[in-house]
Amino acid sequence: MTDAFWSEVIGTGLLVLLGTGVVANVILPKNKGFDGGWLLINVGWGFAVMAGVYASYKSGAYLNPAVVIGQWASGADEFTKGVPITAANGFYYVVAEMLGAAIGAGLCYLAYKRHFDEEAPGATKLAVFSTGPAIRSYGWNFITEVIGTFVLVFVIQCFGKNPASLGPIPVAFLVIGIGASLGGPTGYAINPARDLGPRIAHALLPIRGKGSSDWSYSWVPVFGPLVGGVLAGLLASAYVV
Repeated sequence: MTDAFWSEVIGTGLLVLLGTGVVANVILPKNKGFDGGWLLINVGWGFAVMAGVYASYKSGAYLNPAVVIGQWASGADEFTKGVPITAANGFYYVVAEMLGAAIGAGLCYLAYKRHFDEEAPGATKLAVFSTGPAIRSYGWNFITEVIGTFVLVFVIQCFGKNPASLGPIPVAFLVIGIGASLGGPTGYAINPARDLGPRIAHALLPIRGKGSSDWSYSWVPVFGPLVGGVLAGLLASAYVV
């Protein structure tokens, strides 16, 4: 469990560092990738997930509390070899993912420190760290996150049974596809740790002109993905054999 814990910290940290990094590159002033567009962000997040999955092989590469809870709901016995599915072990996975996400966001801030110091709206700086809706409607935003995460977790469950699996690479393309197809309304958190850990980092870091951390919205990218993960795991328990 110790190896699994630090594996999740490292993998989630890399995921969030590279994922928030591509957002920073595209939206913060005076970057070489400034205004690179939504597709660049999608691709960057996809390959960020791939890097995190490769780095966290010791834990089974969950990197996401929604995937953890989906694995539990699917009826599986272990998170990874030698780590049984228990409430305590699930809690350790989630804590590791939250810690890794906060660390990754902090490293992104250091990498882009001079660009965070430039004049930009507070909402733009927050968008590097966490998601926000294009049209604020909490109920519909919640549904979007449920659907996007359901797709993520269910297809990951299917990957595990597919003899043609290519490891982390299909997961990277899956994340790119979800972002391109379903990411527009909410920015597709599809991962409570990916959103909440960096949002906490945003609240704590001395970011010039950062503004609000938008806590009124923060429950949507946490509970929406958890519901989507449970639904995906339950369907997988009946469908994926």
